[in-house]
Amino acid sequence: MATTSRSDTFLGERYRRLARRRGRKRAIVAIGNSVLTVIWHLLSNPEARFIDLGPDFYQSRLATQRRERDLVRQLEHLTGKKVTLQPAA
Repeated sequence: MATTSRSDTFLGERYRRLARRRGRKRAIVAIGNSVLTVIWHLLSNPEARFIDLGPDFYQSRLATQRRERDLVRQLEHLTGKKVTLQPAA
């Protein structure tokens, strides 16, 4: 699991994302659980093949407009005020 944190793979990026939010130890346990789940699926189905999703999987799935909308909604909820965004100069 130690090398997962430095690898340029889906699980490496998942570890780094979790470690920022939850801490290193919990991230290692979560990645270990993910690895065991992958192994179980590969062993239980002989036709299954492992395909790494890549380190940019999360970024490619993250739509900037959706993220912007969610952040505006959170800010409006926190402040109780209407938020309007303007492009930066």
